Amino acid sequence: MTPSPPSSGSDPKNPKKTAAKKPAKKTAETSAEAAEKPTAAKPAAGKAAAKKTAGAKKATTKATAKKAAVKKAPAKKAPARKASAKKASPKKAVAKKAVTKTAPAPAETAVSPALDAADRERLLHGTHHDPHSVLGAHPVPGGIAVRALRPYARSVTVVSGRLRAELHDDGDGFFSGLLPLIGVPEYRLLVAYDETVRETEDAYRFLPTLGDLDLHLIGEGRHEQLWQALGAEPMTHQGVAGTRFTVWAPNARGVRLAGGFNFWDGTGHPMRSLGSSGVWELFVPGIGEGELYKFEITRPDGSRTLRADPLARRTEAPPNTSSIVHASRYEWGDTEWMARRADTPVHEAPFSVYEIHLASWRPGLTYRQLAEQLPAYVKDLGFTHVELMPVAEHPFGGSWGYQVTGFYAPTARLGTPDDFKYLVDALHRAGIGVLMDWVPAHFPRDDWALAQFDGRPLYEHEDPLRAAHPDWGTLEFDFGRREVRNFLVANAVFWCEEFHIDGLRVDAVASMLYLDYSREPGQWSPNEHGGRENLDAVAFLQEMNATVYRRNPGVVTIAEESTAWDGVTRPTHHRGPSGFGGLGFGLKWNMGWMHDSLEYMQHEPVHRRFHHHEMTFSMVYAYSENYVLPISHDEVVHGKRSLVSKMPGDWWQQRANHRAYLGIMWAHPGKQLLFMGQEFAQGAEWSEAHGPDWWLLDPAYGAESDHRGIRDLVRDLNAVYRTTPALWQRDTDPAGFQWIVGDAADDNVFAFLRLDAEGNPLLSVSNLSPVVRRDYRLGVPEDIPAWHESLNTDIGRYGGGDVTNPDPVKPEPQGAHGRPASIRLTLPPLATVWLRPA
Repeated sequence: MTPSPPSSGSDPKNPKKTAAKKPAKKTAETSAEAAEKPTAAKPAAGKAAAKKTAGAKKATTKATAKKAAVKKAPAKKAPARKASAKKASPKKAVAKKAVTKTAPAPAETAVSPALDAADRERLLHGTHHDPHSVLGAHPVPGGIAVRALRPYARSVTVVSGRLRAELHDDGDGFFSGLLPLIGVPEYRLLVAYDETVRETEDAYRFLPTLGDLDLHLIGEGRHEQLWQALGAEPMTHQGVAGTRFTVWAPNARGVRLAGGFNFWDGTGHPMRSLGSSGVWELFVPGIGEGELYKFEITRPDGSRTLRADPLARRTEAPPNTSSIVHASRYEWGDTEWMARRADTPVHEAPFSVYEIHLASWRPGLTYRQLAEQLPAYVKDLGFTHVELMPVAEHPFGGSWGYQVTGFYAPTARLGTPDDFKYLVDALHRAGIGVLMDWVPAHFPRDDWALAQFDGRPLYEHEDPLRAAHPDWGTLEFDFGRREVRNFLVANAVFWCEEFHIDGLRVDAVASMLYLDYSREPGQWSPNEHGGRENLDAVAFLQEMNATVYRRNPGVVTIAEESTAWDGVTRPTHHRGPSGFGGLGFGLKWNMGWMHDSLEYMQHEPVHRRFHHHEMTFSMVYAYSENYVLPISHDEVVHGKRSLVSKMPGDWWQQRANHRAYLGIMWAHPGKQLLFMGQEFAQGAEWSEAHGPDWWLLDPAYGAESDHRGIRDLVRDLNAVYRTTPALWQRDTDPAGFQWIVGDAADDNVFAFLRLDAEGNPLLSVSNLSPVVRRDYRLGVPEDIPAWHESLNTDIGRYGGGDVTNPDPVKPEPQGAHGRPASIRLTLPPLATVWLRPA
């Protein structure tokens, strides 16, 4: 699609459809015969240029007309303009006088300003690495040569003060002229299209916008704010407003800029290569926010590809794929939140997470509309944080955001980047932290995005076996390439600093760490030590974590890592038994606990005694890492059923098991995460197409109270949790946990103590059998005079049977479970009870 020229209804594919009616009045020409008279300085070039000048208008063919508008009979009009100049108005006389004051070189030394055939060819084919050296204004023998490449233009006139000099139409969109001046003046271009004339700065008169330090840091792979150097940046450069475009494409033979501002024809906007950095740059005056653009890259084989900007900070909404020039104007209101978020280390603070897929939480809502509902809902339920499934731009909604093409842009499906900031700000002002899923493991193969970006493997590994992800049909990043590592490390910093994100949950870490991940023998090669570890990925993750923590106090990184890799949450400078330094994450998803505990819960109670270890084994390794207990989106899709539907028994028993399980989860060492819809026992699996089944909470629905009861329990779990330091203060300290009874397999009972830094306890007891156990004796510390229930998942308003311990329970001097004192409790069926000192 080729749009019409600005302010024109004409068809750019047919520029002769209409013509400007009075060009002479708009481009009054000052005498510049030197620009049209070749000299003997370069005989061959002069002869060719003279021949071209003499027949330029005659040689304008229909083929040329398809690309650039042509003036009508300029040779016949030239004398009339010259005669008119002799009768000049005062204004024209001054303009002529300004030219005559110059001191041009003698005519015999003047040269033709027209480009030679080689430069023309390279510019037309998009393979010129330094267009600024030939386009724009340059001193030459005889004056100043001005050259412009303006496809679709009918004429181009140089304007400098009162000087106006119409350039010669050299065909194919090229215009040139020789101004009889000593130095390069400040000038603008007056470009005439069909029915419109635009006065603009010449993009090829500007110095590079990137300095040596930026290029050095990019080359070293150490530019921690890479988004401020690459991409599209509206700015004022050399006193002129416009946008700087930069892109890393080291294998490209040439790069041009295409967008709505040039009819998606990059011919007129070639970019220059900035030395060996692999970076291409162009400052385009007059281009600002909201402009669509892509990079037209000429690959090593000479073919061309149109690519979205890898560092675009705003994109079109899918299925459209263009990048958009963006400058944020958002003013944050979360100063208080940002100032205090680093006061307490995350692993020593309450951390209860509600996981959300933004696009389907309330389908159809924008970021700003979500900001009106989501903070209030999450705050009411008492969660400390939300975790957003990937918000970076992605082409296929069915990937839930895990196949990213726009790593530096929030998805446009829900609004602008500033709209997303508004949502984060609203959550912070409600006292809720914001985590987001971040996906540095892989990227899709879309031919307008990162795959073979400049014609060769660039972001992906050059070895096809290392590049192809065996599970998802995507490509893996080349973590060993410093520029690629820089792209990802800076991206992690970008979300934290530009969007005030409080934590990054890093997806698919295991697939990054192992060279043989999902690969058969012969499909992978060992590392330099003969092992299966991906040393490049290890170094990348260590650098990312160290950089994020250094630059952003209070931010946490969380690994979704499903193996027994040693030291995921160990500091990077501490070496472990394996010889590796720690990866440096703050927290790690406890996939083993999730898998084992759900396996146990899915068994009928009569069989659970044979699987008792599945609930206790997690305590064997609970302090090997800093853990999060995740019941995430992955556990309630693709045939796995929702959380309540995993439970055995009838509807009452399913809900009772669901409630008991949540009680265990909130009491177990580690932080907790619950996916949306599970807080009110949605029966169906989650679908990104329609989101949670909110209708279950409609008072008109007959079973509404069943689902509301579960939600009330989640609210109370969070309320008690946040006010009970024993449940979170020593999550990573073995001294914060003591078993009371962990081997009562025949009873399906689990009881343990959680202790805060002062030694204050909370007693958690779960009876996962369907019978009431009365006078159940448990050993307890002897220095607690009485215990009272602080939470019971079986109370009536949650949908339970209301089997409780209403009065304080006093210890008896009878020993039990290796302790000198004990209490007798009534344990409700399929329930968890919490007790605190009375």
